[in-house]
Amino acid sequence: MKKLFSEIRSAMTLTLVLAVVCCGIYPLAVFGLAQITFRDQANGSLIVDKDGAVRGSRLIGQQFTADKYFISRPSDAGANGMAYDPTSSGGSNLGPTSQKLHDMIAQNIAGYRTQNNLATNALVPADAVTASASGLDPHISLRNAELQAPRVAKTRGLSEDKVRELIRANTDGASLGFLGEPGVNVLQLNLALDALATK
Repeated sequence: MKKLFSEIRSAMTLTLVLAVVCCGIYPLAVFGLAQITFRDQANGSLIVDKDGAVRGSRLIGQQFTADKYFISRPSDAGANGMAYDPTSSGGSNLGPTSQKLHDMIAQNIAGYRTQNNLATNALVPADAVTASASGLDPHISLRNAELQAPRVAKTRGLSEDKVRELIRANTDGASLGFLGEPGVNVLQLNLALDALATK
C-alpha cells in the first residue's frame, strides 16, 4: 500500500511539473521570444494606416468589388456565401469532375472578361477564377494584375504606367528567392492606390 501511494504521489508531482512547464513557462517563453524577434509577424502582420486604424493583414485576402480596385482571388472561405472569413479557412473541396466547379469557373471567366473589357476568347489566369486551398490568399499573379491594370487606371484617371509602377512596388518575390512565383499583394496595392488618390 505504501508503494502504491508513493507511485501516485510521483505521478501527481510529475503531472504538476509538466503542467507548469508545458502550460505556463513554455508558452510564455515562445510568446516573449516572438514579440522580441518577430513582433510584426507574431501580431498578425497587420497593416495600420497613418491614423492608427488597422486596415487588414498582409497575410489574409479581402474582398474588393469596385472597379477602382484590383480584385482579389475568389474565396470559398466562409459560410452562407461570405468570403474571406479567416475563421472558416478552407476550399470548396470540389474535384475536377464536379459539374458545379465547372459551371462556377465558366461563370467566373465570363465575369472576369466582362469586368476587364477582354475579348470573349481572351486567356484568363487560373488564380482569377479559382479559389486557393485556404480561401484567404492575399496575392494574385502578375498576369492577373496586369490584365486588371487598364480598368483600374481608367476608373481612377491614372496612367497605366503609374498603375504598373504600383503593381511592381507591391509585388512579393518568390519565397526564399526560388520557391513559387512572385505575387501581387492586393490589399497593399489597393491601399497604395487610395493613398495616391488622397495626395
